Amino acid sequence: MNELLELPYEKCEELLRASIVGRVAFSTEEGPQIVPVNYTTVGNAVLFRTTPYSQLGAHAAGSPLAFEIDHIDYEDHKGWSVVAHGVGERVKDTSALEDSTPFWNPKPWAAGARVLYIRLPWKTLTGRRIGVGWTRENELPVRRR
Repeated sequence: MNELLELPYEKCEELLRASIVGRVAFSTEEGPQIVPVNYTTVGNAVLFRTTPYSQLGAHAAGSPLAFEIDHIDYEDHKGWSVVAHGVGERVKDTSALEDSTPFWNPKPWAAGARVLYIRLPWKTLTGRRIGVGWTRENELPVRRR
């Protein structure tokens, strides 16, 4: 059996900054919800877009959120996950984002206007990894240019 390894903060941050798709967990009156989003990082925060009238748009700002990314190698039975926790914030001045996201703006894959930007400054950033044979080349989910 493989042992779980707690990832140091620096590795969690590196992995979080390297990916582009994650899942946001939030609470609604109907209970917990989890939705996938495209994202980027700006400073020590996750930034993603949604529609103002979606469940995520209606519940993310001012609420505790969890944000998770992971990478799974099914063949070799190994993988890792990183989770950020914090309180969501509505971004009111999107012009300030132009300088912050010069390489990649979190453009949603889903159709429709996703005009609401949500910022999740993380208060905690934790991660775990299982399996052996990890290298910088095989652990990064996306290689941004």
